[in-house]
Amino acid sequence: MSRSQEFLHGCRDILPLIVGAVPFGIIFGTLAIGAGLTSWQAMGMSALVFAGSAQFIAITLITGGVGALVVLLTTLVVNLRHALYSASMQPFVRHLPSRWRVPLAFWLTDEAFAVIQHRYARDDASPNKHWFFLGAALTMYLSWQLATLAGIAFGQAVPNVASWGLDFAMIATFIGIAVPMMRTRPQVASAMVAAAVALLTWSLPYKLGLIASALAGILVGVWLERREERRLREEIA
Repeated sequence: MSRSQEFLHGCRDILPLIVGAVPFGIIFGTLAIGAGLTSWQAMGMSALVFAGSAQFIAITLITGGVGALVVLLTTLVVNLRHALYSASMQPFVRHLPSRWRVPLAFWLTDEAFAVIQHRYARDDASPNKHWFFLGAALTMYLSWQLATLAGIAFGQAVPNVASWGLDFAMIATFIGIAVPMMRTRPQVASAMVAAAVALLTWSLPYKLGLIASALAGILVGVWLERREERRLREEIA
């Protein structure tokens, strides 16, 4: 496909996930105003940070009077999962110049990764898949900014928007991202182990349970995949 076709397909394919992200962005906008941030500060955070969970945690910590260093370290821990996304995408984008890799890395979110990795997994020789990446990621970015702006407006005009339960849309979105990716027994097992560890460690400070569950899931998945590979080699031999 041409560059424009890849770009437009990326914009189109991420739209279902934007439906779940928009309510999340609206809630962030309302909470940011409630926490004492100005409209420009709230918009600046969405524009420069562009990480929903990290932004929510930062707002919570700021409201509680926590110091800047703790806020930075906590959001760093929460966003470490993006290092896994980047490592997964690196083989597909390493040939691109820095002017492409840097903005694509900044725009790589959970939703964008879910859509983009499906595109790169298709067995075709298109040289323009990075334009699909750009279309999906940029569409999510612009939607997040508009959702934040809407939340700022609602937060000033309508009280207690955060209590409406709109955050359930994001939970449903993450379920929609994860479930289609569970195609093998090691993948299912790693997801189940990660979920169990997350439940057991949910009370750990600074969201360390998130990292613990991710590492547990990775270890189990890698162990089971290697065991499956050894079994197949033994059958062939």
